[in-house]
Amino acid sequence: MEFYSPLQRIITSLVLPGRILELVDHLSSEELQQHYRSATDHVELRRWHLLWLVSQHWYVKDAAATVGLNYDYARAIVHRYNREGTTSLSNRRRGHQRPRRALLNQAQQQELEQALQAPPSDGGLWSSRKVADWIAQSTGRSEVRVQRGWDYLQRLERSLQSPRPQHIQADPDAQAAFKETSPLV
Repeated sequence: MEFYSPLQRIITSLVLPGRILELVDHLSSEELQQHYRSATDHVELRRWHLLWLVSQHWYVKDAAATVGLNYDYARAIVHRYNREGTTSLSNRRRGHQRPRRALLNQAQQQELEQALQAPPSDGGLWSSRKVADWIAQSTGRSEVRVQRGWDYLQRLERSLQSPRPQHIQADPDAQAAFKETSPLV
């Protein structure tokens, strides 16, 4: 085992900006490129792209930055590929995610649309929190996250309503006089 002085480490890090990891010959460089070009899942695509670049003798650090991965994660992908082969590159989360179920059915969405026409029960203006509370009340859920309120505002093509800010020293009479005397642009 070699030991380097701190100066040798600095010089080595300047000369060798990253490590080139060798790939086990599970697939050729052309086959890796073919898998990269034909991948449909974005997670798998990035992994194949990383391996193809590493097979082209790129530093892992540079290949990881190019495909937008963390360096340590990229090294883990290369090591797992070397250990397990092509099956290690599949997206293991795909197919295991629960599909998002709608909180409101069509009738409830129409009720929400009608409720948004009027001011909320506490007065003021509709917000994501108020829509989430309305959804929780109408569906009998104990809690609905604020993000889901925003999702339904977006789905119904609404925006957060907030009053136009007014300056503390604003004078409505002076503003009206200005509007009457100012030239049209």
